[in-house]
Amino acid sequence: MIQREITKKLLEISNYYQIITVTGPRQSGKTTLIKDVFKELPYVLLETPDIRQRAQEDPKSFLSNYSKGAIFDEIQNVPELFSYLQGIIDENSAIKFVLSGSQNFLLLEKVNQTLAGRTGILKLLPFSTDELKDSNHWNENPLEFVFKGMYPRIYDRGIPPELFYSDYIQTYVERDVRSIKNIGNLSNFSRFLSLCAGRIGQLLNIDSLASDVGIATNTAKEWLSILEASYIIYTLKPHHKNFNKRLVKRPKLYFYDTGLACNLLQINSVNELDMHFAKGNLFENFILTELLKKRFNNAKTSNLYFWRDHHGKEIDCILEKANSLIPIEIKSSKTYQKEHFKHMNYWNKLSDNSKENSYLVYAGNESDHLAYGNLMSWKHLNKIDMD
Repeated sequence: MIQREITKKLLEISNYYQIITVTGPRQSGKTTLIKDVFKELPYVLLETPDIRQRAQEDPKSFLSNYSKGAIFDEIQNVPELFSYLQGIIDENSAIKFVLSGSQNFLLLEKVNQTLAGRTGILKLLPFSTDELKDSNHWNENPLEFVFKGMYPRIYDRGIPPELFYSDYIQTYVERDVRSIKNIGNLSNFSRFLSLCAGRIGQLLNIDSLASDVGIATNTAKEWLSILEASYIIYTLKPHHKNFNKRLVKRPKLYFYDTGLACNLLQINSVNELDMHFAKGNLFENFILTELLKKRFNNAKTSNLYFWRDHHGKEIDCILEKANSLIPIEIKSSKTYQKEHFKHMNYWNKLSDNSKENSYLVYAGNESDHLAYGNLMSWKHLNKIDMD
């Protein structure tokens, strides 16, 4: 079993909360993680029809079977349990429950309604490159990771990416989407999902998306919310500090896993990816998600933004810290050019930021301090202080 970075934070939080909630994409490794960390607790999958039925029909009697606590997986399927859990932990300070689910909206809605302040919440995404570095799954070519994605089953079980993602998309669309929202035309939703993959790294134009699929703008907004709630996509917001320049206000669209995006774009190999028009945007997506994982694995929310003015000058990522802003440019080339630092230098002058506090992340192997900023290999992202 590959050690997950989030384990340390999970154990720490378990010292303070009787209820721990672990959410994240389906197949991201949540079940494997919590069963390994909390071996003493019985595991209950609430997607199993007969178990779900018993829990729904008589929640109090169902919970009485777990006097020392339990792991309840996919608990959003039985929302009736939440209010009873609150009463149980208020009466018994020794009991512990671990809740898990892959539908963020349904799960956290119930958590916030009934368990606010009573549960520690963690988000687990698929593998990070740091987690794979010391394993036999490591690869020196970052495009291998971009193409394959980072879902554990691809690595643990050697499932070919094209097979895994085909099944993943079918299961997601036919089961998860319908459980969140009753969508009549699933073929339109599938097309919408593929069109989102083609817009990775671009400013989100909801009207254009809706028009291309042939749906109303409000429907497109609703579908985007579904994709975000089930950890398929996320958006990067523009940074609000404008330095007296006009800025764009729309967010940019990204996927939580680039392997899924590659499959939706019908990219069938690393060689095809290397020649594909979306290579740069997919690599940018890959790096941003790696940075996001560093935050989530430490039980922190995203502090990532981007910056772009109306003249087209752009910084791919602005890392917001308590007392500083760190610009990060991302390039998919294996060599760098001075030209790659142009927008960063422009932003640094506007913001009075230093070159020592600036990074160009690229697909090459070497990291160095240059006259115009820090050159950072994709392999050395852990050297960037995220806090």
